[in-house]
Amino acid sequence: MARDPLVCDDPLAERRFAYAKAAADEGDFNAAAEVLEQALERAPEWAAAWFALGEARERLGEIDAAASAFRSTLGADPADSQGAAVRLALIGRGDAPPSLPAAYVARLFDQYAPRFEAHLTGTLGYRAPALIAEAMSAAAPGRRFASALDIGCGDGLMGKALRDRVDHLTGVDLSPAMIAKARERGGYDALVVGDALALMRRQPPATFDLIVAADSLVYIGDLAPLFAAVATALMADALIAFSVESCGGEGFNLSASMRFAHSRAYVAATARESGLSMLLIGSASIRREAGRDAPGLICVFERTEREVRG
Repeated sequence: MARDPLVCDDPLAERRFAYAKAAADEGDFNAAAEVLEQALERAPEWAAAWFALGEARERLGEIDAAASAFRSTLGADPADSQGAAVRLALIGRGDAPPSLPAAYVARLFDQYAPRFEAHLTGTLGYRAPALIAEAMSAAAPGRRFASALDIGCGDGLMGKALRDRVDHLTGVDLSPAMIAKARERGGYDALVVGDALALMRRQPPATFDLIVAADSLVYIGDLAPLFAAVATALMADALIAFSVESCGGEGFNLSASMRFAHSRAYVAATARESGLSMLLIGSASIRREAGRDAPGLICVFERTEREVRG
């Protein structure tokens, strides 16, 4: 079995790590950094300690030292399950990746799964599934779908909103814990742990007549590869309905919350280039962030071209 880069088998290093985390929680980042460096002397390949050191150095304003620690995190954990490459971009010491690392997203939601629904719908006022379902009804009133794919299905909230209008529903998510929650909730005919882009590329062309993505595209910056795969996976005249967090301008940006926001112009142009025709783009807040409504877009596009691009 491969070594887990987030696990340390040195008890003394682990004790120092725990002390450092407690110091950081109390705002003593100097002490945290000092003790983390001691831990790393004993466990130099421990990615979790390198990442914590990067956070402490960043909080101290020592950006070059923070960048060095985040780079060491990547050296110890190339899959980047803590999002070190994103942190490098946010402190101005690296380019933003086109999407968040799959290992990071899977770990984030595996940890989030036990409290996901209560926190999302209660604390954050999450409304994406209902808003997407309403937009679908407005764009295609009364339409029923034979085969649908729910990208980033999470614990199944979007599937619950769709179930009465879909004959066969597949959910895909990077997080095994979230797929387990969706299986408990029920409503899906198939559930897959994995990457949605890879799943669509494995399917024969024109497999689905509906694809939905509720609050999952915020982990993807460059939407062009996804939209191209969607256009191939959809039948002619089929729909994709999704939400994004929105920003101004012509492109997309990465926020300190480790989520991407996309402009209306970027979404429309990128979808159009992949052969998707806009039926509806509406402004809506799908969740709260720091106690305030986060600006977003609810979108419905149609695959209108008869010839499926390879």
